[in-house]
Amino acid sequence: MLKIGLIREGKTPPDNRVALTPAQCRWIHRNSPELRIVAQTSPSRCFSDKEYALAGVELKEDMHDCDILFGIKEVPVPELIPGKTYLFFSHTRKQQPHNQELFRQIIKKDITLIDYECLEHDDGTRIIGFGFFAGIVGAHNGMMAYGNRTGTYKLDRVFKQRSFRELMHAYFGLKLPHVKIVVTGSGRVAHGVLEIMNLMGIHEVEPDEFLERDFSYPVYVQLKGADLYVHKETGKYNRGDFHAHPEDYYSRFRPYAFECDILMNGVFWDKNSPRLFEKELVGDPRFRIQTIADITDDMDGSIPINLGDQKMEDPIYGVDRNTLKKTAPYLPGSVDIMAVGNLPNELPRDASRYFGEQLIKFVLSDLLGEPGAVIERATMVKGGKLTEPYGYLSAYAGIS
Repeated sequence: MLKIGLIREGKTPPDNRVALTPAQCRWIHRNSPELRIVAQTSPSRCFSDKEYALAGVELKEDMHDCDILFGIKEVPVPELIPGKTYLFFSHTRKQQPHNQELFRQIIKKDITLIDYECLEHDDGTRIIGFGFFAGIVGAHNGMMAYGNRTGTYKLDRVFKQRSFRELMHAYFGLKLPHVKIVVTGSGRVAHGVLEIMNLMGIHEVEPDEFLERDFSYPVYVQLKGADLYVHKETGKYNRGDFHAHPEDYYSRFRPYAFECDILMNGVFWDKNSPRLFEKELVGDPRFRIQTIADITDDMDGSIPINLGDQKMEDPIYGVDRNTLKKTAPYLPGSVDIMAVGNLPNELPRDASRYFGEQLIKFVLSDLLGEPGAVIERATMVKGGKLTEPYGYLSAYAGIS
C-alpha cells in the first residue's frame, strides 16, 4: 500500500493552504483502496486536524513511513527527510538565491523533488497552481487600496470572508468612480482579476479606446503579450519566440501609464524580460497610475518599483515618485504598491479545494503507477541527482 503524507508547513509565516482537503482525502480512500493518506498535525491549516480525522485521515507527527510527501511552500532544510519523494513549490527553477541551500540539501539527502510549478500538459500549460485565486485576492486588494487612497468607496479585507461566495456579496451595490484600469497577462492570474472586474461591474474596452477616450463609468482593458511586447527588429510579437528570447523584445506599455489609474499586473516575468516601464517614468508628471497590484510579485521585475513583499496582514506600501524610496501608503506624491507572495492565503479553503481537484485529475494516477511524461517533466531531482531537463541548474546545485 502506498502512503502519502500531508506535511505541516514549516516556512515562517506558515502557509495555511493544503494540497488535499479532508473531503478529497475521503474520496481518494473510497476510490483508491491501495492508497492511504496521513496528515501531520498542524495548528495553522485552513482545515483543522479534527476535520481530517472526521474524514478518516490518520493524524501523526512522524512522517518517516510515508512514501510521498505533499507540502505547499518550501520545506525548511532541517525538516527534510532523506530518501523521500516530495511535491511542493520549491521556487528553484529560476535559480532563486534564497532557496539555493534548500536545493543543494535536496540533492545531498538523495531526495526526489517533483515541483508543482513544473507540472505541465504536453503543450506547456501549467496543470495546477493557485494563480486564479491570487488574481482574485490581488484584484480585490488593488481596488481596496485605490478606495482607501481616494476615499471614494470602502472595501473590507478578503480574509474576513469564509469563502469566495461570501466575498461576492461585498460587491453588491458597490459604486465606483470613473476609474481606468489596466489588467496585464492572459493566464490564471489574469483570469482571476477579470472575475473581480466583472463582479464589480467594470466594463471592458479595447486598447485603442482606452488610450483615446475618457469614460463616464469605470472601465478596464486587458493587455496580452501582443499588446505589451514587440520585437526590436521585426516589430512583431511571437509568443514562442518571446518566451525563448525575451531580451529581443521591448515593452509597449508606456502610453498606458499616462492613461490608467490602477494597474493589475499578472504577466509572467523572466530576468531577461523587458519591464513594463522603467522606474524613472514614475517621476514624469504625466504618469497617472496611483495604485499598482503586482500580483505576480517579482521584486524589481516587470514592475520596477516593486521593492519587496508585504505580509498578508499589511499588503500595501507607498513608493515616493521622486526618491523611489518606500513610504507609508496613501501619501501625496507616492504610488501605492500591493505586493504579497501568498495572496491565496486570504481564501485558503477555496484555493485548496481547486488545487486538490487538479492534483487528483491530472497527477495522482501517475504517482500511483508508472510515472508518465507529466511526472517526469516535473521531476527536477531524482534520488539526489539532477534530471536532464534541469541540467542547467548544476552550478546552482553545487555540482561541478
